[in-house]
Amino acid sequence: MPRLILLLLLATAGCSYGYDTPDFRRTPAAAEFGRRPAMVAPADNPTTPAKVALGAQLFADPALSGDGRSACATCHQPERGFADGRAVAEGNGGRRLVRHTPTIFNAGYAPSLFWDGRSPGLEDQALRPIISGGEMARHPAVLIETVANRPAYVTAFAAAFPGTGVSEANVARALAAYQRTVVSGEAPFDRFVAGDRAAISPAAARGFALFTGKAHCAACHTGWLLSDGKFHDVGLPDTDLGRGGITNNKAFDHAFRTPSLREIGRTAPYMHNGSLPTLAAVVEHYATMKTRRSSTPPPITLDAGERADLVAFLESLDSADR
Repeated sequence: MPRLILLLLLATAGCSYGYDTPDFRRTPAAAEFGRRPAMVAPADNPTTPAKVALGAQLFADPALSGDGRSACATCHQPERGFADGRAVAEGNGGRRLVRHTPTIFNAGYAPSLFWDGRSPGLEDQALRPIISGGEMARHPAVLIETVANRPAYVTAFAAAFPGTGVSEANVARALAAYQRTVVSGEAPFDRFVAGDRAAISPAAARGFALFTGKAHCAACHTGWLLSDGKFHDVGLPDTDLGRGGITNNKAFDHAFRTPSLREIGRTAPYMHNGSLPTLAAVVEHYATMKTRRSSTPPPITLDAGERADLVAFLESLDSADR
C-alpha cells in the first residue's frame, strides 16, 4: 500500500498521527498543558455525595466478585496510583490476564476506556470487569441479589437513587460517580506552567523542552491530561492487536489508547502489556524502537543526558495529595 494512502487511512481512523505531518512536529505552548478540563457527568447520572460514598463502598467490596476475594480496589490500589504494580492483571482464581491494569486516575476525563477503547464511558465500563468471567466473575443477577440482601446497601441506594434503589444500572452509576472523584491534584509541573519556574528541577525543565520539541512526545501526550485520547501503535513486540482486535480494522492493529501521563511515576510497570518496568525503560524504548511497523513513529535520537532529562520531567507530573 502506498505510504500516502496508509497515512490517510490512519488519520481517518483516529488511530495515529501521520509522522511526516506538521501536526507531529508542532511544538505546543506550555499553557496548553495547564488548562484542566471540567469534569462532566452524564445528565442521567449527576454526581452527588451520596452516590460517591456508595460508589467508594462498592469499589472496595470483595462481595462483588464471584469468589468473594477480590474487589475493584484489589487491582486499583490507591497506594499504587490506583493500579496494581503487576505487569499484567490477575483475574478470577489467580488467572493471569493479557494486559496491564490501567490506573483510574482521571478516567472521568477519558473519551473512551480500556486499552482498546471498547467502552465509551464510566457508566458502561464499571460493570464490565465485575461480570467478566476472566476478571471478577460475578453474574449480574447474583451481583444484584448480593447487594439487595444487605440492609446497609439498601439504605445507601435509597439515599443515592431515590425511587429506584438497587439495580444493575445504579451499581454502575455509583461506581462511575466515585471514579470521577479520583483526579490528580496539583503537580510540580502545574506550578511550573503557571509561572513558577523553580517548581521543577532544571533537568525536568530541559525534559519538558524535549517532550514538546525534539522528542515529539507531545504529538500524542498533549493537553492537561497529557493524552490525545486516540490510538497509536508504539512499536511493542507482541501479538496483541489492540483496537484492531475489536474493530476488525487493520488500520488499528497494534494500536492502543494513549494513556494520561498524570501520576505516571506511581503506576509502574508501563505499556498495555506491562513490559517496561521503569520510566527510563519507556524513554529507552522510544529512543531505540526495535520493532518497526508502517504505523510506528520514527525512533528519536537522544543521548544519555536527554533521556535522563525526560525522566525527570515525567516525574514532575505526580501530584502530592494522593
